[in-house]
Amino acid sequence: MGTIERKLLNIEVANEIREMIRVGALEKGDKINEKELCLAFGVSRTPVREALQRLSMEGLIKIIPHKGAYVSSPRPQDIREMFEVMSVLEGACARMATEKMTEIQFARLESLHKELEKFYERRDHENYLQVNHRYHTYIQELSGNKILNDIINGIRLKVLLYRSQQLYRPRRFDESIREHRALLDAFRKREALEAEALMKTHLMNQCEALVSLYEAKDAMDD
Repeated sequence: MGTIERKLLNIEVANEIREMIRVGALEKGDKINEKELCLAFGVSRTPVREALQRLSMEGLIKIIPHKGAYVSSPRPQDIREMFEVMSVLEGACARMATEKMTEIQFARLESLHKELEKFYERRDHENYLQVNHRYHTYIQELSGNKILNDIINGIRLKVLLYRSQQLYRPRRFDESIREHRALLDAFRKREALEAEALMKTHLMNQCEALVSLYEAKDAMDD
C-alpha cells in the first residue's frame, strides 16, 4: 500500500471513530478496542493506530502507555477557545457571503432554511443537523475566500462533533431555529455586518450550550 493510500485510510478510520463518539457508541472513559475496530472496518492495526494518534492530537482520545487508548472529554476552556475562533471565521464568511451572493444563491440558501424549518417542526434532530451542516458549508462557499475556507476546514470536523451534541440541550433546538431565522432575514436584506454579528452570536450560543453540557457530565462523573 502506498503512502498516500495509507494516509487516506487512517483519515477514513479517524472519521469513523469520530462518528462513533458523536452518536454515543463510544463515550468518555471507554477503552478503544483496536482488534474490534480492525474487524469492523476491515483494516489492519496500522491505520487504526495512526487514526488514534490523529485523534489524540485533537484531544478526543487519550493514549496511555502500556494501557491503551481511551475516549477523553474536552475541557470547557478548550471548547470556548475553539468556538471563539470559529465564530470569528464563520462570522467573516457570513459577512462576505452577504456582500457577494446573487439572487439565485440566496434562493438556494432560503431553500436550505426551509428544510431546517421542516425538520425543526418534526423535532428531527439528526436531519436538522445534516441540513445545518450543508447550510453553514454553503455560506462558507459563498464567501469566495479560499484561504478562509482552508482554515475553517482544518477545524470543521471537530466543531461538527460538538455542534451535534449541543442541539440536544433543553431549549437549544428552539433557540437555533430562531437564530437561523434572524440570519436569513439579514441575508435577505443584504445587511452584511448584521449577518456577521448574528453568525458570531449563533456560534457562541452553541458554545455555551456545550460548556453547560460537559460541565453537567463532569458533575455526574464526580
